[in-house]
Amino acid sequence: MLELKHISYAVREGDSELGILNDISLTIDDHRLVVFTGPNGGGKTTLAKIIMGLVKPTGGQILWNGQDITDLGITERARLGISYGFQQPPRFKGLTVRNLLTIASGNEKLSKDQCCQYLTKVGLCANDYLDREVDASLSGGEVKRIEIATILARSSQLMIFDEPEAGIDLWSFARLTETFEQIHASGTATMIIISHQERIISLADEIIVVGDGELRHRGTPEEILPQILADTLSGCPVLTKEGAAV
Repeated sequence: MLELKHISYAVREGDSELGILNDISLTIDDHRLVVFTGPNGGGKTTLAKIIMGLVKPTGGQILWNGQDITDLGITERARLGISYGFQQPPRFKGLTVRNLLTIASGNEKLSKDQCCQYLTKVGLCANDYLDREVDASLSGGEVKRIEIATILARSSQLMIFDEPEAGIDLWSFARLTETFEQIHASGTATMIIISHQERIISLADEIIVVGDGELRHRGTPEEILPQILADTLSGCPVLTKEGAAV
């Protein structure tokens, strides 16, 4: 179980302090699929990075399975079963997919069959990818699916994904959503996904809307999606037949 207690984060701007997150408290139960959504710049990614340890909060406490991890670094949190998928995954020239999966798994030698299992789950063929370098020759969708495979190889208990739909083609997006559904159905991990995509939002057990550094709404897709759509439409101008905004 993940517990955030009165999490705050602020940065210095000259002589003043700018609040990015303001007193956020929430609990996420095990094996849930939770989507963070909301306007750009609202604090979603900062909150996710705080959970992973990429950013240190200026106030509050983080508990993972009852353990206070507030002051733990990224490596310690990874060892406790927390993983993070970046919006733009890093590329590693000279490092093959096999190398990356082996490092992620923690095994000195990962067999081809084991690699194949992880890659198959994200829609990639081991024969085509194991010896390829994780470099610019791979598309955005391929790199994202490889990154998810490494998270599966770690047997992570908490998986965090930052806008996994960004910059990928429609086929890759469809495969990603299937992968998320399969992971969730397996009941082996808790998932937090930052997304604006209705298809991903609809997969969630719970939606948390973050805006202006605060939790604005929280509930099921049936409860929250109509509110999101209403808020979106209310901010859009209505056009007359002549094309003028009113």
